[in-house]
Formats: sequence, C-alpha cells, structure tokens
Amino acid sequence: MTSPSIVAVRTQRVRVPLHTPFVTALRRTEFAETVVVTVEDSDGCVGWGEAPQVWRVTGDSLAGSAAALEGPISDVLVGAAADLSAARLIQGAVVGNRSAKMAADVALHDLVARRAGISMTGHLAELDGHFVGLSGVSVPVMSRDTRSTGYPWDSVLTDMTLSVGTPADLAEAAAARARDGFTTLKIKVGTDAAGDAERVLAVRDAAPGCVLRLDANTGWRADEAVAVLTTLADQDVELEFVEQPVARRDLEGMAYVRRNQPYPILADESVFDLEDLVDVIRAGAADAVNVKLAKCGGITPAIELLEVAKRHGLGRLVGCMMESHLGIGAAAALAAATGIDGEQDLDAGWWARNSPYEGGIGYDGPRILFPQANGLGIEGVLP
Repeated sequence: MTSPSIVAVRTQRVRVPLHTPFVTALRRTEFAETVVVTVEDSDGCVGWGEAPQVWRVTGDSLAGSAAALEGPISDVLVGAAADLSAARLIQGAVVGNRSAKMAADVALHDLVARRAGISMTGHLAELDGHFVGLSGVSVPVMSRDTRSTGYPWDSVLTDMTLSVGTPADLAEAAAARARDGFTTLKIKVGTDAAGDAERVLAVRDAAPGCVLRLDANTGWRADEAVAVLTTLADQDVELEFVEQPVARRDLEGMAYVRRNQPYPILADESVFDLEDLVDVIRAGAADAVNVKLAKCGGITPAIELLEVAKRHGLGRLVGCMMESHLGIGAAAALAAATGIDGEQDLDAGWWARNSPYEGGIGYDGPRILFPQANGLGIEGVLP
C-alpha cells in the first residue's frame, strides 16, 4: 500500500479583533493578525497551523509568511511523505520566517495526529523518547510511567498579562482579572523605569492573592533593571520571575541583572533557537527560558529547546505572541505533553472577542480547555 504524501499547502489571512488593546514596551495592537495554513495529504486528511504577524519581535509579516508558505515551504512539502520526516524540510526551506515555519510545522503535527486518530497532546506524548530533534539528538518527551493510564490532560493553566498603563489602570485590571479567577498575573513594564516600581506595587495591593511576574520586553538598561528590582525587593514584593529585562543581545547585561538583584530571570527575546539558548546558558544570563512557537519555528524545534533547557537545569515556560486559538492550542498541547508544571504564558486567545474557528480550544478563566477531538480539533475558519 502506498504511503500518503502531501498534496497541497493553502493559506488564508485572518484578522481577529481584540476586546481590549494589548500594550507592551514594544507595541500596541487592537487585532491579532495571522496567516492560517492547511496541509492536505493524498488521503484528504488536513492539518492546521498559523503564522502570527510579529513585526517587532521576529520581523515576520502576513505578506512575508504567506509568500514563504506558498513558495519555498510549499515547494519542499508537496510530494513529501505525510509524516514527521517532513519537519526537517520545513526548517531548511527558507532562512528566518519563523512564523511561517511555525504554521507549517504545527499543521504537519496536526495532520499526523489526525491520521492517528488522537489529540495533539496524545500525539506529542506518543513520541515517547524516539523523537529526533533538528540537531539529530533523540529527545524524550513523556515517559511511559507518566502516561501509563492514558491521556488524562483536559486543560492547561495560563497566567494573564496586564498591559502597560498607569498604576491606576493596572490596579483596576489586576482586580478584574483576579475576580475572573486568574491567580498569576504578568505585569508589562519597561516603558518608563522611573514609574515601574509604582505600577508593580499598585498591582500587588489590588490583587494581594495573586502570584506576580514581570515582563520588561527588553525595555530596561541593566542599571535601570537593577534599580527597579532592588526597590521592589526593599518593599518586600514577591515576584516569580522577571522576563527579558534588557535588550535581546545584551547577555552580559542580563547576567549582571541576574547577579545583582534577588529575582529569577526568564529569557524570552534572547532565545529564538538552540544557538541562542546555548549562548544564554554559557553567559549565565538566565534562570529559565520562555519557549514560543513563533520565535523558534514550531513544535519540532520547541521540543528540542525545552529538553536542552531541562538538561541544563533551567526552568521552562511555554509562551505565545498574539496568536489566535489555533496557535495557542498547539502551544498548550506541547506544555501538557512535556509535563511542564505551573501556569504557562498562553493568554493571547483570551484577548480575542471570539474564536475565529469552528472547533479548537476554549478558555474558562485561567484554564485552557482542550477539545475532545483529533489533532487540534480545528474544522474551519468562521465567516
């Protein structure tokens, strides 16, 4: 019997209105814009993925992602076997264009999961130690002992981001999100170092039962970061971690911040790929890493990043850009299958007025609910 092959790669642009503007040190947006891709095999099975537009972090645009998917990525996929061997073809098809690679890679994993008749989480757990990463290293995903009773995962917890704003704005938002049931809040800082401590204190007072995380999105200098964080420590503020306090390439500065204040440092923009992660580890610049599919190029490279981080004793978090429910579903499945504890950083879909898809994940407060369906459970884009 002939094995199925990939016969088509199709794209569609989707624009998702947000119910509240999303503001960071790098950008402000009122929409999530993405390129949705489908990969179809010769048996008519279809996998879904998306390429979010992330101008200010990865440099990826809708036009660029669509061109990469319709051109070089489609060129290498069409005619290839409809299995995970095609993942290497995706990563080698074009330089950069990580959002486009994410879309194709997620769609490939979704296709394989659907062909197997299991959920995306189940598919990733089924890799069970024989997954071979892009570097050729065998990467364990989930041990058999852990999943001996089957696939119990029905949800993943996420934090909630508080956009950049005044202390009063942040306090109001923090109280509202606490009422919504969120127990971990990530405060966006980095636009004004002189006022950042006041913002954090306002959130602490407004949501005293919540775990707090900070994210400067590269917005501080090293000395500013140390000053702000020292002030917060003097005020007995408890922080789970401080994310990307300084510029992406300033690993020396990030290591300085790590040494000179008491809070753990989480690398985000500093880690796109395995080479970046190795540089961070060698520099002693971070205690943990935020792995995002749109930064690294999909599930396949993300699995390897998470495993290397684990082997070197770094904490791990699965995060997102401003993806829609499709990309969030893939990232949440990855977090579940790799057994990462705690609240992940996957609130992007919550900001959408509605999911633009038929099927897929849903939100119940801080809980991301997996569909009872094969793959990601996406069946179409709503009109």
